[in-house]
Amino acid sequence: MDKFYVTTPIFYVNDKPHIGHAFTCIAADVLARYNRLLGKETFFLTGTDEHGAKIARAAEKSGMEPAQFTDKISGKFKDLTKVLNLSNDFFIRTTDKEIHWQGVFKIWNSIKASGDLYMGEYEGLYCVGHEAFIKKSDLKNGVCPDHQTEPEKIKEENYFFRLSKYKDELKKLYQDEVIKIKPQSRVNEVIAMLEESEDVSFSRPSKDLKWGITVPGDDTQKIYVWADALTNYLSGIGYGRNEDWRKFWPADAQVMAKDILRFHAIIWPAMLLSAGLDLPKALFVHGFLTVDGQKMSKTIGNVVDPSELVKKYGVDPVRYFLMREVSSADDGDFSEKKLEERHNGDLANNLGNLVSRTAKLIETKASGEINFEEKFIDLEAKKKVEDTTEKFDDAIDNFRLHEALANVWELLAYANSFLDFHKPWAKDEDAEDLLLTLTTVLGIILNAAWFLKPFMPETSDKIFETFGADEDYKSWIGRKFVVKKVEPLFPRLK
Repeated sequence: MDKFYVTTPIFYVNDKPHIGHAFTCIAADVLARYNRLLGKETFFLTGTDEHGAKIARAAEKSGMEPAQFTDKISGKFKDLTKVLNLSNDFFIRTTDKEIHWQGVFKIWNSIKASGDLYMGEYEGLYCVGHEAFIKKSDLKNGVCPDHQTEPEKIKEENYFFRLSKYKDELKKLYQDEVIKIKPQSRVNEVIAMLEESEDVSFSRPSKDLKWGITVPGDDTQKIYVWADALTNYLSGIGYGRNEDWRKFWPADAQVMAKDILRFHAIIWPAMLLSAGLDLPKALFVHGFLTVDGQKMSKTIGNVVDPSELVKKYGVDPVRYFLMREVSSADDGDFSEKKLEERHNGDLANNLGNLVSRTAKLIETKASGEINFEEKFIDLEAKKKVEDTTEKFDDAIDNFRLHEALANVWELLAYANSFLDFHKPWAKDEDAEDLLLTLTTVLGIILNAAWFLKPFMPETSDKIFETFGADEDYKSWIGRKFVVKKVEPLFPRLK
C-alpha cells in the first residue's frame, strides 16, 4: 500500500497553545495534505500529553483536579486543530484509558519480555519542566537553561530501561540513514547524545507521582511520562487494541521541535528495538520561534495566541507566514509587522493581483472562457513549471517547506512578468498570441494553486473556483475553464 503516516509530538498541557505549537502543527499538516495530493493513503496524528508531575502542579496551582485541568487545556489544543484548518485524522489524549493505555501496557510488557527493564536506585537532578533527569553539566548557573528553574535532588527506586544496550545499533542506523533526520546537521548532534547515553529511569514511585499510568503488575510505581507519551504514535493508530496499526506503522515523518530530539531520536527508537517493532523512517526537526527578537515569556507578556492571530488575519495568511518566513530547520522570528508585510507583498500584490487581473483579462478578452489546449501553452513557461515541480517536491521531501513556497513565488513572479511582457490588455481579441498568453498564465496559476493546496487550502480552492477548475491536474488539458467573479483573494491591509 502506498501510505503516509505523519505525527506531531503530543503537546504538554501545562499551559494553553502558543505560536510555536501552531508552527509544528501546520508543518505536519502540509506534509499530510501534500501526500494526500499524491494519492497516498495518509494518516495524520496529533494530540496532548497529560501525565506527570508538572501537570499535577499546574492543576494544583489553578485550583483544579488534574483530570479537570487536563480536560480544559487539551480542549484548547483540540480547538486549535480547527482554527488552523488542520487535516488530522485523530486527536489522541494520554489520559484516554481505552485508546492509549492499552498500547502503553503492551509496549511495557514487550520491553520487559526482552529483559530490558530492571529495578535500580537512582540519585540525580530532576527537572520538572522537562519531566526528566538532567546532568549537572547541563545546568547554567545552577538552573536548567530552558526553564530557568533549579532541578530537584531526588533519590528513589525506579524501573530502568537498558538504553545502553541499543547505543551502537542506533548509531549505525543513523550513520546509514535507516532513520533519516532532517536537517542533516542534527545527525551529528544525535550521535553525540548517543555517546553519552546511559540506562534511563522508566518509572517513578507512585507516592511521588500520583498523576500517571500505573506499571503493569506493580502499583508502587507509575510509568515515566516519556515512556507513556511516546507510545501515542502507536496507540493512536490501534496498537494495543487491534491490528489496524500495522496498516500505517512505521511513521513516515515525525515532526518535532529541537528540544525534544533526544527523546525521539534515542529513547523512542530504543524502545521500538526492544519491543521488536519497526522504526520511524524520518524525524523532521524544527527550531524555536522568538517574538520580535525575544524569547516567548509570560513575564514579558509576548506569548502569541495563534487563535487570536487567525481571528485577526485569517487562517491562510497565518499558515503562509509561518511556513514561508521561518526556515523549517532553524530558529525563526515572528512579528505582526512581518506578517502584514508578507500579506500585502506576497499575498495581495503578487498572488492576489495575478489571479484578479488574469480573470479580468479572460473575461474581457476571451468572453470569460478558455479552452485549455496544450498548443496554446508557451514552451518556456511549461519548462518553468516543470522545474518548479521538481524543486518543490525535493524541498518538501527534505523538510524545507519555506523553500517550497519560495519556489512557488518565483513561478508567480515569472507569470506576472510574462503578462507584463506580452501585454494582452493592449491586443485585439483576435490577436495571434492573445490566447497563448492567457492560456499560459492560466496554466501557471492552476499549477500554483496545486502547489499551494497543502499550505493554503482555502486559498487554493478559491483560485480553482475562480476559473472553474479543480486540483486534478491530469484533466486540465482539453477542458474549458469559465471565469467566475469572486472577491479579491487578499485585500490589502491598511
